[in-house]
Amino acid sequence: MNKALGLIEAIGFATATAALDAASKAADVTLVGVDKVIGVEGLVGVNLQIAGEVAAVQAAVEAAVEAGNKVGRIFTSKVIPRPHDEIDKLTKQFANNLKEEKKEKVEKKETKDK
Repeated sequence: MNKALGLIEAIGFATATAALDAASKAADVTLVGVDKVIGVEGLVGVNLQIAGEVAAVQAAVEAAVEAGNKVGRIFTSKVIPRPHDEIDKLTKQFANNLKEEKKEKVEKKETKDK
């Protein structure tokens, strides 16, 4: 991977939403995954994974941390510039998880509408 992977661990959904909004507005990055983690200091954590060019991901993560901390708390963040090729497997899994979540939501909505 010639790009970068950014990881943002937010406490709560509102914090994660504010962080992702700021990251998306700050730079040309793509959301590649979202994972809900229970147990971050006993709270619900939301791990956001974004990808893009190194400088863009760095700017996006910085903006996300600043915005997220205004709403709630960003537990941790990390930018991995030019990650090893093995990380591509993980990034693809993140993307597949995100697609599955969207598919499940659509199916649930269609079932509910019937």
